[in-house]
Amino acid sequence: MANENVTKRASIADFDVIIRPVITEKSVTASSEDNKYTFVVKKGANKIQIKNAIQNIYNVHVTGVNVINVPAKLLSRGTRYKGSLSAYKKAIVTIKEGETINLYAE
Repeated sequence: MANENVTKRASIADFDVIIRPVITEKSVTASSEDNKYTFVVKKGANKIQIKNAIQNIYNVHVTGVNVINVPAKLLSRGTRYKGSLSAYKKAIVTIKEGETINLYAE
């Protein structure tokens, strides 16, 4: 690699892999203390695709990716209404120390 400082632009394929960030109390605490950010990702995405997408979209260096398959969950409201939450895939991305991702951009 001749020039390490060249930033790669995000492509449409990168935005297809990352669906949305997860903003919960636990994920915000992990992002501020451990540099770990949580995202909902496409079900067919692998760790390499997730790593490349995060690096291209947010211009950070990813040091690790953990992937969790969250199963579907049945819900009921009393005895009358029944439904379910869809299954999805969640990725916890660890970035290089000193870098941050601004999830609250205006």
